[in-house]
Amino acid sequence: MQSRYKSLVLLLGLSVFAAITTELGIVGALPEFSERFGISVARAGLFVSIFALVVALAGPFVALAVSRLNRKWVLVAMMSVFAVSNVVYAFSTNFGLSLLFRVIPALMHASLFSVAIAVAVSLARPGTETKASAQVFAGVAIGLVLGVPLTSFLAGAVNLEVVFLAAAAASGLAAAGIALMMPSMPVEEKQSYGQQLRLLRKPQVWMNISTVVFVFAAMFAVYSYFAEYIADVTGLTNAWIGLLLMVFGAFGVLGNYLFAALLHRDVHRTVTWYPFAFFVVYALVQFFGSLAVPMVALVVVWGILHSAGLIVSQTWLSAECTEAPVFGNSLYLSFSNLGIAVGSAVGGWVMSQLGTDNLLLSGLLFSALAAGSILLRTRIHGRVQASHESPNDSAVQVG
Repeated sequence: MQSRYKSLVLLLGLSVFAAITTELGIVGALPEFSERFGISVARAGLFVSIFALVVALAGPFVALAVSRLNRKWVLVAMMSVFAVSNVVYAFSTNFGLSLLFRVIPALMHASLFSVAIAVAVSLARPGTETKASAQVFAGVAIGLVLGVPLTSFLAGAVNLEVVFLAAAAASGLAAAGIALMMPSMPVEEKQSYGQQLRLLRKPQVWMNISTVVFVFAAMFAVYSYFAEYIADVTGLTNAWIGLLLMVFGAFGVLGNYLFAALLHRDVHRTVTWYPFAFFVVYALVQFFGSLAVPMVALVVVWGILHSAGLIVSQTWLSAECTEAPVFGNSLYLSFSNLGIAVGSAVGGWVMSQLGTDNLLLSGLLFSALAAGSILLRTRIHGRVQASHESPNDSAVQVG
C-alpha cells in the first residue's frame, strides 16, 4: 500500500513537471519556434506571455468549475490535454492553432496544481503532509529550473519536434499512471461556489496573496535573465552557463525539501526569515557578480532559496484557505504567475535602463516588499494559528 502511495506521489510530481515544462520550457526553444512560423522572437514570446496571462486571469474560476468533480478523472483529463497540446506544438505549422493550444492547457494549469497538491496531502499518512507537498513541488522545482535549459539543449542538438514529444510523453505517462493506480476520489463534501468565494472576503487572504506576488516577482525578476547576467557580468562562457543552470536546478530541488522540513518545525519563523535570506543572497550577488569563483558558490545558495519560494509562499497562503483548499491553491497559482509576469517585466526594465550589472536591484526591491508584507500581516493580524499547530492541522493542510 505504501509503495503504491509513493508511486502515486511520483506520478503527481511528474504531472506538475510536465505542466511546468509545457508552460516555461518553450522559452528555451523560442528561436526555433520563431523560425518555424517566420515571425520575430518577440512575437513568438506570445506563446509564453499568453500562457501566464490566462493562468493568472482564469485559474480560480476554472478551479471553482471543477471543484465538485472526481479528482482522479480531473487529473487524467487535464494531463491528456497537456499531452495533446504538446503534440500540436511538435507538428503544427499554423501559428493560430498553436496559440490556441497554449490557451487551452493554460486554462487548466492552476486547477491541475491545486488538485495534485490536495490529492497528495489527502493520501498522506498523518504527520507527513508537508513531505507529500514537497514531493509534488519537487516536480515544480525541476520543471522551473531545468525545463528551459533542457528544452534549449534538445531543440539545438536534435530538433524542435523531440522537445514537445518528450513533454507529450511525460504528460501521457502521468495520465495513464493516474488512471491505473489512483483510487477514485469523488469530492465528499461539496462546497458551494459561494462558500469558496468567501475566502476573498478575508483581508488576511489578500495580504498573503501580496506576499505570493512579491516572492515570485523577487524570484523571476532576476532568474528570468540568469544567462544574460552570468554572460555579461560574470563573463562566463555558454558551457559554464549551462553547467551553472544545472547546479542551480539540482540545489533547487534540495532547497524544496530543506524548507519543507523547516516549515514542518515552524511555519511562521521560516516564512518570516525567507525574504531576508533572499535579500542577503541578492546583495552578495550584486557585490560579487563579476567574480567567477564567488558566483559559483552563490549560485548554490541562490538555487536553494529560489525553489524554496514555491513551498514557502504556498504554505503561507494556504494557512488562510483551509476552508476551501483547492480554490486557495488555484489563487496561489494564479497570483504566482502574476508575480512571474511583474518580476520579469520589472527586471527587464531595470536591465535596459540601468544595465545588466544592476539587475539585482529589482530582486532586492521585491525581496524587501515580500518581507514588508509578511511583517505587516503579522503585525496587524498576529501570528498565524498555523505556527502553533502541527502541520497536518495547519498551514500545510491543503487536502
